[in-house]
Amino acid sequence: MNPLNLTAALAAIIFGAGVVAGVLGVALGLGGGIFLVPFLSLVLGFPLKSAAAISLATVIATSSAVTAQRAGNQLINLRVGMVLEAATTVGSLLGGITAQVVAESVLQRLFGVVAIAVAAVVLARVNKRNVILDPTVDPGRLGGRFYEEESGGMVTYRVKRLPVAVVASFVAGNVSSLLGIGGGIIKVPVLNAWCGVPLRAAAATSAFMIGVTATAGAVIYYGRGQIVPVLAAAAVLGVQVGSWGGMRFGQRAPTMWLKLLMAALLFVVSVLMFVRASH
Repeated sequence: MNPLNLTAALAAIIFGAGVVAGVLGVALGLGGGIFLVPFLSLVLGFPLKSAAAISLATVIATSSAVTAQRAGNQLINLRVGMVLEAATTVGSLLGGITAQVVAESVLQRLFGVVAIAVAAVVLARVNKRNVILDPTVDPGRLGGRFYEEESGGMVTYRVKRLPVAVVASFVAGNVSSLLGIGGGIIKVPVLNAWCGVPLRAAAATSAFMIGVTATAGAVIYYGRGQIVPVLAAAAVLGVQVGSWGGMRFGQRAPTMWLKLLMAALLFVVSVLMFVRASH
């Protein structure tokens, strides 16, 4: 087979996978990497480090698109995002270095453990929300307000347990670079479950942060030649296309459905990663 044809076919497959990853990743606030990395690794047989490198490239592009789209609707909490980004970036730099010396099977098991732990946290809070429906309530220094279609009006929230979010952001940055998943897999559930941030606001704020996080880790992968530009470009284009649909779906779908879908997908990904690691 002509190598050019093979490359074109592979790029088309990765583009399609990127579209799906963009829809689900943006709607749930986890970033497309949580779906793209397992697909590249389990279905197409990419080494996990190469899959993570391609995924980080998509995370950078997606963060820019989502941030631009949501900047005007008050979902992004810029104050919280800036506070947490320093810890996330330090963790990301450390993760990018660690990934070069850790065995692939260990990374796959780590991916599985993180995914199933986050799924359990999401299910435990499937019927709980952090919104305050009284628009006159003071959100505090780090809290915020935004219009929510599900509630049909402005909702308010307060940010609690900021030190927990800082520690989680450091861990998220490390896991992001190790696994190429953007860090939202940890930050969104932690902000929602323990820090009082509604799921939609947590997802948008995470999308704002993950671009910087991914850049720190991607630089190390790129320096080691682990990013294939053609395939990374195909994935980026696919995720960009999918992200627009994901934003619309995420705004309209009930919060409980989003949480159930998130937990189900995380459980599936966890099982697949453990199966892959055992072979």
